[in-house]
Amino acid sequence: MSLSISNAFVAQYTADVHEAYQQRGSKLRGTVRLKTGVVGATAVFQKTGRGAAGKKTRHGAVPLMNVEHASVSATLEDWYGADYVDKLDELKTNTDERLVVANAGAYALGRKVDELIVSRLAQGANVVAEGGTGLTKAKVLEAFARLNTADVPDDGNRFAVVGAHQWNELLDISEFKSADFAGDRYPWLKGTESRTWLGITWMFHTGLPLSGGARKCFLYHRSAVGLAEAQEVKVFTDWVPEKAAHLVDHMLSAGAVLIDPDGVVEIDCDDDAALAA
Repeated sequence: MSLSISNAFVAQYTADVHEAYQQRGSKLRGTVRLKTGVVGATAVFQKTGRGAAGKKTRHGAVPLMNVEHASVSATLEDWYGADYVDKLDELKTNTDERLVVANAGAYALGRKVDELIVSRLAQGANVVAEGGTGLTKAKVLEAFARLNTADVPDDGNRFAVVGAHQWNELLDISEFKSADFAGDRYPWLKGTESRTWLGITWMFHTGLPLSGGARKCFLYHRSAVGLAEAQEVKVFTDWVPEKAAHLVDHMLSAGAVLIDPDGVVEIDCDDDAALAA
């Protein structure tokens, strides 16, 4: 067998990876402030304070707002998802081994992106306490009010991510159950169970933190968290003679940072709370 890799194999595999990543990769990548093509080990996100108007006396100086400027940095890290595809195995199975590994690598990197984002969401100090209950309407409205009190823009860029159990609890709320589906609005949510309620796009995620029986759910604005990527998911294939297989390596360089804690509300929920009959 030739030690070179056919161009057809590489081209087909690369297409498989990118299609899988776009369709079923990260759920949260499109919900945060995104900076791509970063050069270097860190990416800086700028943020400004609030402005306030003042009066001007006749012939007096125009009052200055002195808007505060600050910055936060995201440190990029490199992530890999590699596996072997034995050339002869492809002849012995009735599945597309290339597609199987493509999906596995793309899903792994998608989960890693979401893990980075969730870890930054969890750094906020604005928490609606568990209180021995699951995700109730009262908790949702409290979190909603906290964003409003902090003047977080109600501009269609608010998102909420909850656990699978909390999603079922939301479906017991009549207003949520009758809310519009969000899949047609955002391509990455198409085909998933997602809804728009209170001007917020809601989705469920199986990777949210669970501590002492309490599931951490989050309500946040897109601009509150930043994700920086030096490169999106890439795939490289190399023939390894010693293994008689292609080594398929998926790569991603990314980092996330909490930009504005005021734009994130954590809602702690009893993950074992009984559902309404």
